[in-house]
Amino acid sequence: MQRENKPFLVILFLFNIFFMSAQQMDSLRMDSTKLDSLNSSNWKLKSLYSLNGAQSSFINWNAGGRNNIALNASVRASANFNKEMWNWSNDLSLAFGGIKYLDESEVFMYQKTDDKIDLSSKVGMRISKKFLLSLNAGFKTQFADGFTYPNDSIPVSKFMAPGYMNLAFGTDYVKDANFSIFGSPFAAKTTFVMDDSLSQIGSFGVEQGERIRHEFGAFIKLKWNAELMKNIEMKSKLELFSNYLNNPQNIDVNAELVFVFRVNSLFSATAQWNLIYDDDIQIRDIDGNVGPRTQFKSVLGIGISYKLEN
Repeated sequence: MQRENKPFLVILFLFNIFFMSAQQMDSLRMDSTKLDSLNSSNWKLKSLYSLNGAQSSFINWNAGGRNNIALNASVRASANFNKEMWNWSNDLSLAFGGIKYLDESEVFMYQKTDDKIDLSSKVGMRISKKFLLSLNAGFKTQFADGFTYPNDSIPVSKFMAPGYMNLAFGTDYVKDANFSIFGSPFAAKTTFVMDDSLSQIGSFGVEQGERIRHEFGAFIKLKWNAELMKNIEMKSKLELFSNYLNNPQNIDVNAELVFVFRVNSLFSATAQWNLIYDDDIQIRDIDGNVGPRTQFKSVLGIGISYKLEN
């Protein structure tokens, strides 16, 4: 029971962040001096807080179904500094969600539907109007244990199992705060599996019994955000990595596409798709075959959201 309640504590934590930030922005709007000072700075700040939910209940419903409640919370924030020769961009993406079954069955009482911690930072020195020499760093992991249902007793992933850290030095083309392409022939990727049971079986490409795996290769990152039309925003990201030391032709892919459909200042709908391919991650299919697989995730939701930006 304690394990089942942990994810909902995370949702509650993100929910509190949502309303605390909304209150802070309201106070900021009341102080015109502070707002003028913020707008005149070299920082461009933007954040979006969302909480989506759904609830289903059935009484004598012939078609079948299980009583449930589902919640998904997310935080997306960016902070970009631009002044003369220097550019520093930072992006944070947090997401957590799950579905809780409310009937008396003990099977699948809770299932995770979304779980992500993604932080990236890039600092560059301008060599021309739109080109920079940049150092790019990134970190990814998850909040809670993951399972391959119907087996909900043996976790297949945990916090920092896996965890990924990227560090790359290269050239960055920055058109504006919404579009950039970064390329590096000198990139390091570190995989962490900080769990004994998962490291012992060599999960996520580490050697059996090891907790850390190092790779060296080439890295490309493309970021494109746009306002497609009034109240419709798109956010996209594509990351490619080739390991010089082992099968460089097998390119790791991490892609994300998000659409935000805003109804008004408080309500919105979101559609998100993620695609991941990493031949070091061995996945068992429904027939029991084990091997690298293309991972795909789709999350659709409607609920409350709050956007802050200067």
